[in-house]
Amino acid sequence: MMKIPMTNPIVEIDGDEMTRILWQMIKDELILPFVDLNTEYYDLGLSNRDATDDQVTHQAAEAIKVHRVGVKCATITPNLQRMEEYGLKQMWKSPNATIRAALDGTVFRAPIMISKVKPVVSCWKKPIVIARHAYGDIYRAVEHRVEGPGKAELLFTNENGETIRKTIYDFQGPGVLQGMHNRDDSILSFARSCFEFALDTRQDLWFSCKDTISKDYDQTFKLLFQKVFQEEYQEKMEAAGLSYRYALIDDVAAKVIRSPGGMIWACKNYDGDVMSDLVAAAFGSLPMMTSVLVSPDGNFEYEAAHGTVTDHYHRHRKGEAVSTNPLATIFAWTGALRKRGELDGNDPLTDFADKLTQAGIDTFEAGILSEDLAVLCDPAEVKETPDALGIIRAIRSRLEASLS
Repeated sequence: MMKIPMTNPIVEIDGDEMTRILWQMIKDELILPFVDLNTEYYDLGLSNRDATDDQVTHQAAEAIKVHRVGVKCATITPNLQRMEEYGLKQMWKSPNATIRAALDGTVFRAPIMISKVKPVVSCWKKPIVIARHAYGDIYRAVEHRVEGPGKAELLFTNENGETIRKTIYDFQGPGVLQGMHNRDDSILSFARSCFEFALDTRQDLWFSCKDTISKDYDQTFKLLFQKVFQEEYQEKMEAAGLSYRYALIDDVAAKVIRSPGGMIWACKNYDGDVMSDLVAAAFGSLPMMTSVLVSPDGNFEYEAAHGTVTDHYHRHRKGEAVSTNPLATIFAWTGALRKRGELDGNDPLTDFADKLTQAGIDTFEAGILSEDLAVLCDPAEVKETPDALGIIRAIRSRLEASLS
């Protein structure tokens, strides 16, 4: 068959470990045989980030601004152990945080649901979308290890040279410091993105933080969300029959557990990181969580919400067959291809993305499952648990049937 053409490129961002292996399998088996793939490639594998002093990450972010659509493989954010393992120059910052900061976007994460996997929370009937602020907090924090007694202070100098100084803590011995920040304009963009997404998907919006404890930092989020709602979106939300609510994060966590799902839960950066994994695991498995970064000026970066699957990578390197779940990574590719098709008016590309998405779902619904899902299902519904390549080839078989 003739391959589907692509006029404009997608920014392709390669990653690390087992997901890097899956990345190539997906391209070789599910995309390149059917699409004349047009990408601008950036290697964000940890070794290349180190070799380029992490400039490759910044280059990838700028490329997304140019081409408007990116697709990203999972990457390692190194700690001390990883620094020693890879012989790194330093513990480079999270590449996801760098890209998110450059695009100033919001991350929307939603579970992939299949009938064979029942949510751990029995009352959940609809997907819960986590909207994660993608700027600031601990991901751009400045840290310092305190080795002995001394006074820690928060110092701010305004543009006129005037200073504000507050004591953080009088250390009597060793400890640790961390300084975080955020910006009103980024929080406002986050709020608007959440309300727009709620209107687009016709879902209620819940926002949570902890303003009772963080009376300036978190309260700023609360007040700016309320301002955007009242001044820009209240009438639109009410006309659509949708609601907005704010509550403390511990209160929302309790209410989400008792809900049927179906809402958008907006969270600060770190809160969203944790809660998206919790929601993914409760719906079934971390590799069944989609993620898209949406910037205020209409740029999109698609990725899987899980990590690099290190344990499977080590087993793979030993020659073992590993049944790694590829679905969220496949959905990252189909999300990017679909958006590229929408932006370019390329209906065959959009149709291909839809058919590949459905082929993945149909394969799992047929009982051909990765081992992470097989253990969650009724054994009678599990037909087989192939290795990663076997799953991908089973998806290809259904894709070919659909395309023909």
